[in-house]
Amino acid sequence: MITSFKAFAAFFLSVFLTVSGTGCTMQSGDFDSVTAQTTVCDAVADNGSTHDIQQEIADEQSEMAAHKHTTASIKTEKKSAYESFSLSDVPKYTGEAYAVINDNVPFFSKSELSVKSFETYSDFDDLGRCGTAYACIGKDIMPTEERGKIGSVRPTGWHTVKYDSVDGKYLYNRCHLIGYQLSGENANEQNLITGTRYLNTAGMLPFEDMTANYVEETNNHVMYRVTPMFDGSNLLADGVLMEGYSVEDSGEGICFCVFCYNVQPDIIIDYSDGSSREHSAETTVTAAPRQKETHNTPSTEKQGTTYILNTNTKKFHYPFCSGVDQMKEKNKKEFCGDREDVISQGYLPCKKCNP
Repeated sequence: MITSFKAFAAFFLSVFLTVSGTGCTMQSGDFDSVTAQTTVCDAVADNGSTHDIQQEIADEQSEMAAHKHTTASIKTEKKSAYESFSLSDVPKYTGEAYAVINDNVPFFSKSELSVKSFETYSDFDDLGRCGTAYACIGKDIMPTEERGKIGSVRPTGWHTVKYDSVDGKYLYNRCHLIGYQLSGENANEQNLITGTRYLNTAGMLPFEDMTANYVEETNNHVMYRVTPMFDGSNLLADGVLMEGYSVEDSGEGICFCVFCYNVQPDIIIDYSDGSSREHSAETTVTAAPRQKETHNTPSTEKQGTTYILNTNTKKFHYPFCSGVDQMKEKNKKEFCGDREDVISQGYLPCKKCNP
């Protein structure tokens, strides 16, 4: 249509140049911007009436406008970095409870930042699985009483199973996406997933405690988002993407973007249904795990929590603490083990990340 219009316009111009005294006028400018106000002379009557020509011009304009609108819509609908993030972007589990994502910078956009506390929880998907939990953490939504009972909730992939190698014996916890110490949520089914003890205590808890301590001490707000990530139709999440960003100080106090692995040392898990077995056991799970769904942690891998020691100040930090970035390399030392072991060596916990 646009090509035929330009051909017609060229023809019209040639006729106009050969006809004199007709009083024809045309707006100047590119033919793409020609308007229906253009006066068409009688010299082109053989090629259609003035009304027909004006209608064709109007039709061309409508088509071009629709094309521009479609292009704009495509640009608007482009996925954000957060929406595009998937399990394929997560590093393979190598023995650490979590992995830093996106250089530890959360995916929040400027328009999402708020200093008004709120919390939102996603509806269940078709398989009954939890979705993203998203909040602006402030002191006004933090709990003022002890946590209530949550034992009535059975998230997808739930099994009540014990292993001697697991701290507290029970393999699975009902893991809050937004921790109770941040939101005061108890048996909110949209905020609880089936998570290993390791995910709950070694993976998520340090970030929850750090955020809670920061809000308590500063009375500032923290944008906070936790997204459980499932592979296909699996009922057990591979882990959670955790993001935190302190608003009033532009991330100076809290800024993290990590993926916490839903694994348990020495336990093999079938993520399709949550069934499991010990790594050294002869028996197999009811539904044998597919290779990509199974996270094995040999007993030879590093155990415990990773801390960064400052050999000069004798303080120890979580690796994601902003204080680590300010250390001189010669004073920086990595340690993997129990908190008590670090303290027994004469180190004190950082007051900012509170390890």
